[in-house]
Amino acid sequence: MLERFRKPAVSAARSSDQPVGGDQGHRLRAPSKLHAFNRYEIKYLVDTAEAASLREEIEQRLDRDRHSGDEGYGIWSVYYDTRQLRFYWEKIEGLKFRRKLRVRHYGDRFTVGDDTPVFVEIKQRVNRVTQKRRVRLPYRDALRLCDGRQLVEHEPAQRAFLEEVLDLVLRLDLRATAMTGYTRHAYVGRDADVGLRVTFDHRIRGRDRDFHLGADAENRLIVPAGRSIVEVKANERVPYWLTDLTAKRNLQVVRVSKYCQSIEAYGLAPRSVFHVPDHDLDRVRDRSSVLSEA
Repeated sequence: MLERFRKPAVSAARSSDQPVGGDQGHRLRAPSKLHAFNRYEIKYLVDTAEAASLREEIEQRLDRDRHSGDEGYGIWSVYYDTRQLRFYWEKIEGLKFRRKLRVRHYGDRFTVGDDTPVFVEIKQRVNRVTQKRRVRLPYRDALRLCDGRQLVEHEPAQRAFLEEVLDLVLRLDLRATAMTGYTRHAYVGRDADVGLRVTFDHRIRGRDRDFHLGADAENRLIVPAGRSIVEVKANERVPYWLTDLTAKRNLQVVRVSKYCQSIEAYGLAPRSVFHVPDHDLDRVRDRSSVLSEA
């Protein structure tokens, strides 16, 4: 199925964006030291009821992230891509080096204003390692940088990263393309498991327009309501007790990207073999579950 539509789209993207393996594709590989995270990430797609049960077991071993509380917390992200969806196709093709640019807000999106702190992030994959580099800015400055394509006021230590983002936006003509939002419960390791992080994401929504984070705009489910994405993030290795736990529950590792889900759910690209089956979505929509709230 993937081969049916892969080649034309990749050809279009590369004709405009330069070869992925060329010099321009390598210019951003050296990670900045500013807010940098390198780790391995493993994802599972889990029935929401089973995810709740799994959380109970996880809580016996790990501590809650200090932001989680009982209800979890919201994460809202605006993703930037080329007109030909270069970053989307890099993910679909599984390139060993690929990246995404996004602006991310943690918390209630309806509280977002010009002065609200947000993160401008480059998340990239180098072989099996995920690198996330980011800088914290007021929302107005994040928009000026990524949409207005202007360098903003910054601390000296932030300059290299901000210039990297600006170069990426200008050189590839990036623009806001899709938005995602979801509720997250997060757990962090202690003692021998320091560096381990396990997250549970549910009510995964998206939209393909009205990209201001605080916009009173409609979102809809891009992953079926009965499914959650569980992600294990480790600096070096996943502890044996956790691999045993996922094996006992027969959890299967999946290639799923919330950004790609949003792109495909709104018909911006044909659905790939990695798209989460959404036969449940028709029933969800019949129950008028298109979401306009946070």
